[in-house]
Amino acid sequence: MTDLKIGVIGIPGKWSTETLADALETRTGFRCVIDMADVALDLETRSLKSNLVDLCALDGLVIKKISEEYSPATLERLEMLRVAENAGVRVFSRTSAILRLVNRLSCTVTLSNAGIPMPATFVTENEAEALAAVQRFGSAVFKPLFSTKARGMTLMDATSDEDTLKNSIAAFKADNTVMYLQQRVNLSGRDLGMVFLAGEYLGTYARVAQTDSWNTTIHHGGKYEPFDADEGLIDLARRAQAPFGLDFTTVDVGLTENGPVVFEVSAFGGFRGALEGASIDAAHLYADHVVSRVQG
Repeated sequence: MTDLKIGVIGIPGKWSTETLADALETRTGFRCVIDMADVALDLETRSLKSNLVDLCALDGLVIKKISEEYSPATLERLEMLRVAENAGVRVFSRTSAILRLVNRLSCTVTLSNAGIPMPATFVTENEAEALAAVQRFGSAVFKPLFSTKARGMTLMDATSDEDTLKNSIAAFKADNTVMYLQQRVNLSGRDLGMVFLAGEYLGTYARVAQTDSWNTTIHHGGKYEPFDADEGLIDLARRAQAPFGLDFTTVDVGLTENGPVVFEVSAFGGFRGALEGASIDAAHLYADHVVSRVQG
C-alpha cells in the first residue's frame, strides 16, 4: 500500500472505469473517479477542479474514458488536462499521445506515414469525389472522424443505383463535412484486438460477428474469443502502436485474403475484450504499471 493519490478519468458506473479505480484503490488506498463533465478550468488561478477534487494536486491521472462518445469536444477535455500535466501530475497516457488518436484521420495519417498496411482510404469534402471512390472500391465504409464501436459508420456499395448512392453520400456529409471512407475488406466475420502495455505485447482476442452485420463490434452483437497471434502479426501491431507512445492500447487488426491490415490504434484500449477474450486482467496490470511509474 502506498500513499499515492491517483485518479481515474472515466464514466462513473461504467465497468472499465470502476474496475480500474478498484485496482488502483487496492494498491494505494485512494479512490477517485472523475467525470470530465464536472471539471472546471480557471486559467487565471491555474485551477483544475472536479467538485472538491483538485486535479493538479493529485500524483497521477489515468484516462480510461474521456467521454461517452467521441466528438470535437473530446479534444477540449484533453486540452484542459494539459494544465494538470504542466503542474507535474503524471497522466496516463499523455494528453499529446491521445490527442493524435481521438481524431480518426490523425491516427490514419500517422499509421500511413509509418508504412503500416491499412484498407484503401479516401478523404474528401467533395461528394462527386466520394462517389467516384465508392465506384472504384466497389464497396466502402464511411466513418465519422470522431466515433467508437462503429457508431455512425455507413456501408455503401457501388452496385446501388447511382442516385441512391448520391443521396446516401449527401446524407452522410450533412453530419460529416470531411468524409472519411475505407474500402470494405472481407474479414470473414472476425477481427482482432491486440493488447499492449507500455509498448509490450500482452495478448490478442478476436471479435467475432454473431449476425449478418458487416462489422464485428460488440455494439453490433459480436462476441470475444481467444486468438493465438503469430510473430508476424505481433510485429505488425507493435509497429502500429509505437509512434503514439501510449501506456495502454489495443491495436485493431483485420485478416484479409491479401494479408493483415490495421484499422486503428485505440486511444484507451479495451479491458473487457482483453479479459473475456484473452484472459488478460488489464486493469490490474495497468494499475501496477501506473503505480510503478508514479513512484519512480
